[in-house]
Amino acid sequence: MTQIERRARSGGPDVLIVDDEDDIRELLELSLLRLGLASDGAGTLADARRLLGEKRYRLCLTDMRLPDGDGLELVRYISENVRDLPVAVITAFGSMDNAVTALKAGAFDYLSKPVSIDQLRALVKSVFTVPSKDEDGGRKDSSSLTGESPAMVQVRSLIEKLARSQAPVFISGESGSGKERAARMIHDLGPRAAAPFVAVNCGAIPENLMESEFFGARKGAFTGADSDRDGFFQAAHGGTLFLDEVGDLPLPMQVKLLRAIQEKKFRRLGDTVETAVDVRILSATHQNLKAMVEAARFRQDLFYRLNVIELRMPALRERSEDIPQLAEILLGRLAEASGQPVAHLSQGALAALKGYAFPGNVRELENILERALALSSGNMIEADDLLLDPADMGDANHATPATPGSADLQDYLDQVERHAIEEALEKSGGNRTAAARQLGVTFRSLRYRLERLGIKE
Repeated sequence: MTQIERRARSGGPDVLIVDDEDDIRELLELSLLRLGLASDGAGTLADARRLLGEKRYRLCLTDMRLPDGDGLELVRYISENVRDLPVAVITAFGSMDNAVTALKAGAFDYLSKPVSIDQLRALVKSVFTVPSKDEDGGRKDSSSLTGESPAMVQVRSLIEKLARSQAPVFISGESGSGKERAARMIHDLGPRAAAPFVAVNCGAIPENLMESEFFGARKGAFTGADSDRDGFFQAAHGGTLFLDEVGDLPLPMQVKLLRAIQEKKFRRLGDTVETAVDVRILSATHQNLKAMVEAARFRQDLFYRLNVIELRMPALRERSEDIPQLAEILLGRLAEASGQPVAHLSQGALAALKGYAFPGNVRELENILERALALSSGNMIEADDLLLDPADMGDANHATPATPGSADLQDYLDQVERHAIEEALEKSGGNRTAAARQLGVTFRSLRYRLERLGIKE
């Protein structure tokens, strides 16, 4: 007996079907019975609210058009009053705007008319493998995104909520801020955790190979296709497809991707029939997709489909309080990989890292620490071992006094460094030892910089 069948036979109905057409309700009831699920039917919004007040269900299916309202009202009602109940909307063919609006309002997923048994089976499988709160104990948690800053606590909380939905999520943030790690966590904490997670760097695929890489190809579809091959969509079937750097997709491919997402089916190169696919789409880019839409470099309709829910990953300079914990973890990994004792950061080195802007975010922090390990003598990393770029020193949350234009790059870097040193000296009342400590450099290093830049206290 399957898990679904055990739950169906343990008590009352599992599913509430809300549709004003008797024949559609009956068809859905029969289809659910084939999956081992009992159901109740409601023909109006009022009947649905009444039943929701009387019984507990594990899934609600609702049509978008009802005699006394619409499915969107029911989605909002459930989101506010029955928060643990997943609700899926049933939309007419070609009414994707309704589906996206419902997903934004809190719907778990959507089904397109006419509803096929395969679509229904995939939805039911997703819903009935979502863990309840008391079942979460044995699952992977979200601790792999390190940090106790308010920004990271909020990110982890949102990820746990997003994991329970099937809505597309767009992850924004700078390069190196952990977008793929966040996508993996959404997958690992959700009902698709046991299925594949397929990550695709859209910017790394040659344009002439893009369609076959995404959708696969039949033998003989093009020169060199000597056997059938699956694409990313088939590889991710039942799981999650993560489209990294989605802004790099060329416009012709954006059209094909949009259709595959909307219709939940695709056609392999050289094939005459379409293949149904069940994947959850997560996407990310460091680019400003809204600006790309305005510049006609990215399709507005595709952006609308991908950006149902946005998860913004904070830059490392926005959570500098997490740097000591991150650095400790990264140094531990580097020590394990090299077989060397774990190194530690001096107070000066920590202060320097906290005052650094980190244009490359966590990825850059790891590179800096790896380089510092090679340069340091012993197990204590000093500020000078970090070799931080002076252009990114100072207060990471404030703009530098100038921007590089036609001036020589070294002149620009000197200007930035001079500004940071003069500000530190002013704050310390001219005390060079205190200024060096504030800048995270040694007294000897500061004295050298004062001489080189011609700064007189």
